[in-house]
Amino acid sequence: MAMKVQALRTPRVAGLVGIAFAVLLGAAIILVRAAIPSGAGVLTDTPLDTTSRHGVQTALALIPFAGIFFLWFMGAVRAHVGPDEDTFLATVLIGSGLVFVATLFGAAAAAGSLLATTDVTSAGDARAELSYFGQHFTYSLLTTYAMRMAAVFVLSASTVALRLGAFPRWLVLLGYLVGLTLLFVVPSVSLAELVFPLWALVVSLHMLVASFRSRPAGLRAV
Repeated sequence: MAMKVQALRTPRVAGLVGIAFAVLLGAAIILVRAAIPSGAGVLTDTPLDTTSRHGVQTALALIPFAGIFFLWFMGAVRAHVGPDEDTFLATVLIGSGLVFVATLFGAAAAAGSLLATTDVTSAGDARAELSYFGQHFTYSLLTTYAMRMAAVFVLSASTVALRLGAFPRWLVLLGYLVGLTLLFVVPSVSLAELVFPLWALVVSLHMLVASFRSRPAGLRAV
């Protein structure tokens, strides 16, 4: 009985952590976007001001926890899908998830280096060139690499769920739409990367609801 209760509770806890991941990553993305300019004609060699630096520092404090929670979320997705997942797609799912976390941490390290190497000075200062480089490097890791690994994760998770019937069809279609957005839209549209934490939030809520619906009647009083 205790083993069955534990098996039921674990996906629920992991689903809650998935919600925490979505909230933390979404907040970190918004803070970084607000603090560090991006886009043609916007990205400049002007060092970060005090307000922007505080925003980046807050985002850097959130990202390590977002990465840790994502690992729990990835485990929750695999537990929800079940043991019959395709070996090939499961490998792609795990690999893309791990590379996403590594690249996300790399983007955070780049943003941290930007803070460490640029002081609040006027444009044209020697350190302004480091600021220009750091802004490019941070956004390249975040929007070009991390989000495209997130796209592979979403697409593979949706495909596995479709084959095994683990997600409803509307959630599978949403996953494919999110994956394509992360692949082709994110580098050119500001804040488009927020579709990933939003997808994770929806999936986590679905898994939580599904875990309660599948709870045996004899265990409801436990």
